[in-house]
Amino acid sequence: NPRKASWTWGPAGQGAILLVNCDRDTPWLPKEDLKDEKVYSKEDLKDMSQMILRTKGPDRLPAGYEIVLYISMADSDKVGVFYVENPFFGQRYIHILGRRKLYHVVKYTGGSAELMFFVEGLRFPDEGFPGLVSIHVSLLEYMAEEIPLTPIFTDTVIFRIAPWIMTPNILPPVSVFVCCMKDNYLFLKEVKNLVEKTNCELKVCFQYVNRGDRWIQDEVEFGYIEAPHKGFPVVLDSPRDGNLKDFPVKQLLGPDFGYVTREPLFEPVTSLDSFGNLEVSPPVTVNGKTYPLGRILIGSSFPLSGGRRMTKVVRDFLQAQQVQAPVELYSDWLTVGHVDEFMTFVPIPGTKGLLPQTGAGLTKQQECPLTCLPSLFPLTQRCLDWNRDILKKELGLTEQDIIDLPALFKMDEDRQARAYFPNMVNMIVLDKDLGIPKPFGPQVDEVCCLETHVRSLLEPLGLCCTFVDDISAYHKFLGEVHCGTNVRRKPFSFKWWHMVP
Repeated sequence: NPRKASWTWGPAGQGAILLVNCDRDTPWLPKEDLKDEKVYSKEDLKDMSQMILRTKGPDRLPAGYEIVLYISMADSDKVGVFYVENPFFGQRYIHILGRRKLYHVVKYTGGSAELMFFVEGLRFPDEGFPGLVSIHVSLLEYMAEEIPLTPIFTDTVIFRIAPWIMTPNILPPVSVFVCCMKDNYLFLKEVKNLVEKTNCELKVCFQYVNRGDRWIQDEVEFGYIEAPHKGFPVVLDSPRDGNLKDFPVKQLLGPDFGYVTREPLFEPVTSLDSFGNLEVSPPVTVNGKTYPLGRILIGSSFPLSGGRRMTKVVRDFLQAQQVQAPVELYSDWLTVGHVDEFMTFVPIPGTKGLLPQTGAGLTKQQECPLTCLPSLFPLTQRCLDWNRDILKKELGLTEQDIIDLPALFKMDEDRQARAYFPNMVNMIVLDKDLGIPKPFGPQVDEVCCLETHVRSLLEPLGLCCTFVDDISAYHKFLGEVHCGTNVRRKPFSFKWWHMVP
């Protein structure tokens, strides 16, 4: 390939791709496969990309000549290369490049030959690292004593490391995760009934793992990585590190299930670093610019206010993936401060899930004659309207794309808002089935008028509303159904390398 020393995006683009070898194909190892310099199984090799070095020449090289494979110091912590020794008998896979190994003298076999190498990614794209790594091969010539060998021919291949990709609500669910607690038996039963309506499985995180931490949405975010030859799910572990901190490594990391995390060295970790504050939109087109994998949404503080923000290392990581350009919303006005407290996305059955054929749900503060906080309504509604305007601008939404759900907020002692009754927008989305927090609103003809109103908005769209009682197990602890569950979804059918960031 004469263009192997370059990498271009788009349907007509070209270039080699690496997966970060962040799964654990050997169960008895404590860490991800990329943490060592050994290959324990052929399953590990399948996570790597093949690189072939073709040679054609005399039976042996003249004295003083060498073929050297090498990488730069800057790439040494980002890529690893293995070589097959004894390819026909008793195969061994030798680590030849990466970390402390910057070059390898290739054994020349004479005549026409193909030498097979296996290449793994060691780091995801991040701040200061756009995801490109280079591997070079040079033919070196001996000139004279005390003069270094001189390259007379050099060839280069460039790899792009596959980004970590989030999955929006429009994608089909694979597994639903929920914690088993002493006080959530009825909630667990209702979630189980909801999951049985779909084609996904329920995975319960028991108390010996969760250690009393029910907020599984806040601990991890499910995504995936993909190359033309393979892909697998990868969980992003939040810097929150509550009592669920061992869950992703002990329960998720394994064969073809990867793990990545970002933790700040000096910044304080706040509630905004929990992943209820990390969502992704469906695919959108904004002012002619297409985002075929959607855009990441994170909650932040009001500009120049000096309030809480998601920690920089996580924001930098999300930005560096390039394929789901992040948008910052304003969530610091809330006590918990998560974007899932005022918005979600629901798929419209029978469509491709592309906006504007996707409903973006927003809470709407309702005036209530029972509230004793008349000054609260203008404040919270202004915060919601601010986010509404951002979503319209950054996702290309129109008013027809937004469905307003009723909500009521009250102020805490720090003048931040929290839901007065269960916040219905904080729902779990499983295809057309929605698990919505049961609001316990006023009864009209023995039916909750809030449930009736929400059904009238969503069920004509082909969605099925199930109201889940979370008031004692979650709402009273400042969370709802979405906060207490997590969903792993199928990846996009669209291939990320076909887009142009």
